[in-house]
Parts: sequence; structure tokens; C-alpha cells
Amino acid sequence: MNNNSFFITTPIYYVNDSPHIGHAYTSIACDVIARFNRLNNKTTMFLTGTDEHGLKIEQAAKKNKMDTKKFVDQMNVSFKELTKTLNLSNDFFVRTTEAYHKKASQHIWDILKKNNQIYLDKYKGWYSVSDEAYFNEDEITTDKSGKKLAPTGSEVQWVEEESYFFKLSEWQDKLLDFYDKNPKFIGPESRKNEVVSFVKNGLNDLSISRTTFSWGVEVPDDKKHVMYVWLDALINYLSAIGYPDKKYKKFWPADLHVVGKDIIRFHAIYWPAFLLAAKLEPPKRIFAHGWWTNEGKKISKSLGNVIDPNEIIKEFGLDTLRFFLLKEVPFGNDGDFSKNSLQRRINNDLANDLGNLIQRVLTIINKNFDGKLNKIKEINENDKKLYEYPEKLLKTISKNYEKQELHKVIENIWKLISESNKYVDESAPWELVKSNKDRAGDVLNILVVVIAKIAIYLAPIMPSVSENILKKIGLSIKNLSNEDILKYDFLDLSYKIEKPKIIFQKFDND
Repeated sequence: MNNNSFFITTPIYYVNDSPHIGHAYTSIACDVIARFNRLNNKTTMFLTGTDEHGLKIEQAAKKNKMDTKKFVDQMNVSFKELTKTLNLSNDFFVRTTEAYHKKASQHIWDILKKNNQIYLDKYKGWYSVSDEAYFNEDEITTDKSGKKLAPTGSEVQWVEEESYFFKLSEWQDKLLDFYDKNPKFIGPESRKNEVVSFVKNGLNDLSISRTTFSWGVEVPDDKKHVMYVWLDALINYLSAIGYPDKKYKKFWPADLHVVGKDIIRFHAIYWPAFLLAAKLEPPKRIFAHGWWTNEGKKISKSLGNVIDPNEIIKEFGLDTLRFFLLKEVPFGNDGDFSKNSLQRRINNDLANDLGNLIQRVLTIINKNFDGKLNKIKEINENDKKLYEYPEKLLKTISKNYEKQELHKVIENIWKLISESNKYVDESAPWELVKSNKDRAGDVLNILVVVIAKIAIYLAPIMPSVSENILKKIGLSIKNLSNEDILKYDFLDLSYKIEKPKIIFQKFDND
């Protein structure tokens, strides 16, 4: 792998239903991290896509009275559209029904078989179609109506069929050893503890093929069987970057798989076991985020409270949604989605703190300096404190990004915004223009440099807002990077700053 490369993935989304806020959350988080790494001049691969195989898909197609391939083609469109709606910067969109993916999946199967990791037997046990997952007897509960339920709350059924098995039980100690040697492999810590505890309780061999349906990747040399959807799905992280051709090595091992907490087991147990068994390196890190509730209630179709990201974007704007989702809760925790909270964030954080800073500074320059900045003549100690803050901050937020502490990234940017507003109040440039215009020019130039740096910091989180801010001072993110945080002379002094228009419109809270 190229040391200057960075490979980040969303999970691939199941196309049996329409995209919702959970899909948007994961995708936005990955996009933010990918954009930050590009600003750090890393050769970045950001992957997303759709998981299009399995019994659940086959059943959904039948329910809609459609050919399964036509059904997945149709459902795929809404997920591809979501990448545009969310302004994602993904470099590739993988589909598990494509020929390149089938080739990679069957290649891995052949390697696992050759390495004596697969055998044929009969599967008996509990299976959830909804989760496309097998569950142990001790994980099953019975509800009041007598239905057997998985830990996720979905119904399970008893399945008995011929199946190929992967020797997962042989990887128990090796996985525990791997976790021990790679302490940063699973995040956050609570999820790591959960995974380690599960593995310590013992691993059973895993059924990795099905014969009761046909919608999947055929098992090589045995067309009666299709691959278990999770084995097929996980391989997307390799098939999308060219595996089994050697070009995949440019980005493998992946730097970061971001997943929902409900699928951590597949990614942190099955996936590294498959890879190690195939003599391939596991990814460097897997991070599981939490779930959203809606106004304090669990989101479900039956309650009719599924949050459609398209509707929120229409009402509040895309960048404000991106900001809110990452600011509202620590990444990794569960969060509650509330329109009142979103409005408060827009009014307080965006309009009052950031919008007001830009409005005040640029208005004074437009009104008193004909929109032009002069070179800084003198910097005093108080100026230096603000002027040097962005450089110190870059080290802090880089560490935040490495740990997926996206809420802390925003908190730290807001510390800079707060210091900038404090500096405006203390320096009072609207008074200085009357008594010492040179000094007022220095203060305003310093503030515009810092505003530009705030905009660079915000570019991964709020790309359109960032570009809007930079445009007001004659710059563009296309020509900037995190290296410019360390500079002081990248402003275009010939640019005429116009009277600024309000960036964030306030909302009336109910």
C-alpha cells in the first residue's frame, strides 16, 4: 500500500428499501473524513455502493412482482441519487451484481477452499431473513405471540439445509491475538469490548452457502449453492479496488471501514477471519457508529417516523444537515433527531457565531476600505495569539479525525470562531477606522486570514458553505489545502470584497 494513500468505505447498503437518515449519516461521516484526507494531499479512495444479493432481495422483488435484476437496478438508482443529494465525493460506487465483483468473490472462495477452510455439511439453526444472519440458541428470545426473535428484534426461522461451512471456530484464538496486537482495530472502545467478549465466548463454524434460493454469487464448481450474502458483500471492499488483479494493493489494506453498530460482528469477526484465512491483510480499523431516534422514539416503518434525508435537506439545506448530524452527538453514540435541535444549531452555532463573524468583518471592509485589504503593517501579541491559533488547531483536529471524533473536530473549529468573535469585540475595528485606520486595516486583514482558515477547516463538513465563504474573499477551496493553514500570505489583496449577503437564515423555534 502507498503510504500517502487513504482508503475509506461505507458499508454497502441493502437495496430492499429506500434510503433513510441512517444511510445519510454513515455516508456523510465517510465523506467528511475523505475530504479531510484530500486536503492533507493524500491519494484518497472513498467507496460506497449497494448490496444486491440475498433472500431478502429475492422476496422484496417477488412482493413487487418484478424480475429480481430489474428490481435491484431500480432500487439502486435511489442510492446513487443519494450520493448526489448529499454531495458525496465518493470515487467509486460498487454493485455486488457486477461481473468484477462476482469474479473477486469466487476467487476468494477458491483460495479459502484451497487453504482447507471450507467443508460441506448440513446446517441446522436459527436464521433471520431481515438481518441475513445466523444466531445461536442462547441469543434467541420468544415474544408474547410465540414468535422467535433475534437480538435485533427481527423474526427468526429454523433452517435445515445442505451448506458449505467456513472453519470460523479455528480462528477464535488467532482473532483474539490479532485484536491484542492491533488495539486500534475496533472503535469505539465499547464496541471493541463487545466483539472481544463475543469471540471469547466461543465461535462456531459459519454456514457460508444457501440452496433454498438462487439470487446470489454461485459457489464455484457447485451451482446448487449460492454464497452466503455476507461473504459476498464483504468482498466488495476488495472487488471495488481491482482484486484479484495486483492494482488492489495501491489501497489495501483499507484504512477505515465505517459501519453501523448492528453490523460490527460481521466486520470485526467474520471479515478479518475470512481475510486471514485467505492470506490477506485485514483492514486497519473498523469504526461502528450509533443509531438515531426520531424525537425520542425508535425509527421504524410501522410507526411511520422514518426520516427521509431529502425532506430535511429541502427544508433546512444540505450543509446544515451535515453539520447537525456530526455535531449533535459524539460519533459512535446513539443520537436523537429533532427539528427543534436542528433549528437551534442553525440559529446559535451557524447564524450567531459563524455568520455574524463573517458579516461584521466583511461589512466593515466593504464600507470603510472600499472592499480592499492592505498588507499587514504590524502584529502585536494579542494579534499573534489569534493569528497562530489555526496552526495549533490543525494538529488537534488531525488527531480528532484519526480517532473519528467528528463532534470534537467541530467543537475545536468553534473554539477558533469564538476566539475570533472575542478578538473583534476587543479590537472594535468599527471604532478604529475613525482613530487609526492603519491599525483597523491590520485587524481586519488578520480576521480575513483567520476566516479563510475557518472556511478551510469547514470544507470537509460543509463544502458549499465553505466555498461560499471563500468566494466572498476571492478564494476557492479548489486551490487550497491544509498546508495553507500554516501560511499567512495567500489572500488576494487585489480582490474587492462586496457587501456580504447573510449566509444562514434563522428559524423561528416553535
